[in-house]
Amino acid sequence: MQKALFLDRDGVINIDYGYVSKVEDFQFTEGIFELLRLFLDEGYLLFIVTNQSGIGRGYYTKEDFLTLTSYMLDEFKKREIEITSVEYCPHAPEERCSCRKPAIGMIEKILLKYKIRLDKSWLIGDKQSDIDLAYNIKIANTIAIGERKIENVNYSFKTILESKEFLEKNKDIIAL
Repeated sequence: MQKALFLDRDGVINIDYGYVSKVEDFQFTEGIFELLRLFLDEGYLLFIVTNQSGIGRGYYTKEDFLTLTSYMLDEFKKREIEITSVEYCPHAPEERCSCRKPAIGMIEKILLKYKIRLDKSWLIGDKQSDIDLAYNIKIANTIAIGERKIENVNYSFKTILESKEFLEKNKDIIAL
């Protein structure tokens, strides 16, 4: 059984300008590479779980999303950061699917392929639905990013860089 870090995309990995779907609009958040390195060095698998309702709403296509995802993964690989898998929900909220956060479908799909100890895992998100996903599937540790008021979170930071700096100073938190 392995421990994992589950990451939202927009607002965590990249700056969220709203429905980011093109490489030229994709800007990594400051400190994200170093933060992921901390978790990799402690033996975590990395997963991205992202709602992409822009597909269901017709703002961009699945192919646009996959092209951008390929670019993002290549940038991680250049820095020797392996993302185990990317799961996404392409549905609009009104479709009431089982994969849109805070529903647990994306994580259930991951658990079919990987033996993960959720009690030793983390989720980083920037919205209440991210943290609610962690709560709903019993991921033990959560970090909220941004200035929104988010309930039931273990740690909150304004930026990814702040969270990275905190975890560097407190490595025992993730060295479970």
